[in-house]
Amino acid sequence: MKKISTPISDDVINDLKVGDKISLSGIMYCGRDAVLPKLVDSIEKGDEDKYSFDFKGMAIMHTAFSVAGIAPTTSNKAEIESSIPPLSAAGVKFHIGKGSLSEDTKKSLSKYNSVFIVTPPVAALLTNNVISKKCVAYEEEGMEAFYELEVKDIPGIVAIAHGESL
Repeated sequence: MKKISTPISDDVINDLKVGDKISLSGIMYCGRDAVLPKLVDSIEKGDEDKYSFDFKGMAIMHTAFSVAGIAPTTSNKAEIESSIPPLSAAGVKFHIGKGSLSEDTKKSLSKYNSVFIVTPPVAALLTNNVISKKCVAYEEEGMEAFYELEVKDIPGIVAIAHGESL
């Protein structure tokens, strides 16, 4: 198991290969259908400075945060998968979710030296590893707002890296 802390550097990404088991600690963000397109829109407009966070070295789990906790949603939903290339270009290194992604998305992950991580959809297990949370953008979206989480040992498996996939 490779222990990884955020922010994630290119050297860490370069050392990963498909099938590697990882344990992620540090600051991780949560977003899905409602907020990821809004983040992309901000990036495309050059408005990244309006946020209190930096996309460089970021890990984003495709999930909402509810009283039930966190569990990844399907990453190949149009609103989520279409956000992966521009978020990767902006510096996001880990996209954490579930499901398969298109060939174009796999190529963009490789182009921007980012990876796709799958993690077990077990809310109780994952939520137990959340130390703290705060809403950092789009509070009006409720549980689908963009949250910053401090996490310890979120498990995952590298599913797409460097043009290869499981």
